[in-house]
Amino acid sequence: MSVMYVPFPLDQVALRAPLPVNVWDPDGTLLLRKGEIIRDEAHRVLLESHLPMVQESEFRQWTFRYNSAIDRKFRGNESLQVIAGVTRPMGLEPIQADQQRTLAERWLDVHAVLSLLLYQGSEAQDFLHRLGQVEERCAALLSARVDDSLFLLVHMLQDRSIGYSTTHALLCAALSREVSQPLGRTAEHQSSLFRAALTMNIGMTRLQDELSLRPVQPSPSDRQRIDAHPLAAVELLHRHGVRDETCLKLVRHHHRELPPIGLMAEAESLLVMAHTLKLADVYVARLSPRANRRGLPPNHAARDVFLGADGQPSPMGALFIKTLGIYIPGSYVRLASGEVGVVVRRGRKANAPMVYALISRQGMPLGEPILRDTRDQGCQVVTGVEAETVKVRFQPGKLLARV
Repeated sequence: MSVMYVPFPLDQVALRAPLPVNVWDPDGTLLLRKGEIIRDEAHRVLLESHLPMVQESEFRQWTFRYNSAIDRKFRGNESLQVIAGVTRPMGLEPIQADQQRTLAERWLDVHAVLSLLLYQGSEAQDFLHRLGQVEERCAALLSARVDDSLFLLVHMLQDRSIGYSTTHALLCAALSREVSQPLGRTAEHQSSLFRAALTMNIGMTRLQDELSLRPVQPSPSDRQRIDAHPLAAVELLHRHGVRDETCLKLVRHHHRELPPIGLMAEAESLLVMAHTLKLADVYVARLSPRANRRGLPPNHAARDVFLGADGQPSPMGALFIKTLGIYIPGSYVRLASGEVGVVVRRGRKANAPMVYALISRQGMPLGEPILRDTRDQGCQVVTGVEAETVKVRFQPGKLLARV
């Protein structure tokens, strides 16, 4: 059955708000991907000159959520001013045919939905319901294929066309989930930690995206907003009905210095989760490339979470590296053979992941990626490589299909 397309009203989409749908021209050329933004009015006019279209099914979902929000306001006897304030876009409901789409497509869709929610911030409608849907979809993807998901999220982190703040949130949530599972935390605690990771930067989502693309350091006013964002996030979440005190405390304290812990002390459960979230936050920030600096190689990012403030190994840092490995899936490494490759799976040892070689020892792209066993002496991982120095391009989904 052929896919039907209908005109997409770009004039009804807020500027710099992540799009919840892919936008095409009548010839089938992709104009904007889900999660990307309309930068300004000039950008909007340019896009409109290409006669933007959208899949009819996605347009129906988009319109349904908008009309449903208005209907709820009307039935709740809200004022006309409040009803008129309901804005597009409203995001998408979970797609029932999710299983028919690739894992990469499903993560991009989750990214678009969460990005929209974070950007809308205080103006978001149905916040708890939409956040719950994001959590459910993330949990399903991570439960089924966790290493593939980590690979894709790290790859998204390296793509500047995808909103950094949301990718940071998704990867932090995934890492926190993986690290906390060996500790035997309750499902309730797991959910609180995951939700905190997704929302901890909601108080500065737009600023975080802007700063990632700026070639200069944050200004003093930017610094003030950065320092204030944990409390701003807590206040916003509370206004949206979040009453999970564990989640709110984790968000409030995710930038604070934390006291040391005894790993298995039940009374220190909140502190353990706080350390887990902070380590994930630091790790992802170190790994992320920005306009004003390159991301660190994976082993350097791992070192920064392995060592405590005193320069000595910390129990939580050790657990973090034991769980995730020194070289996370999606990161790049140099092998003893001289080749450069990409990590696709964690190994039984933290320093021996599964790697596909992409670049020969002479620095030339290999015609086809070659699987290397890094347990062999000639193919051991020598060091991590900065992602921005690797110029070989590949389709993540196709590479994962080879594993």
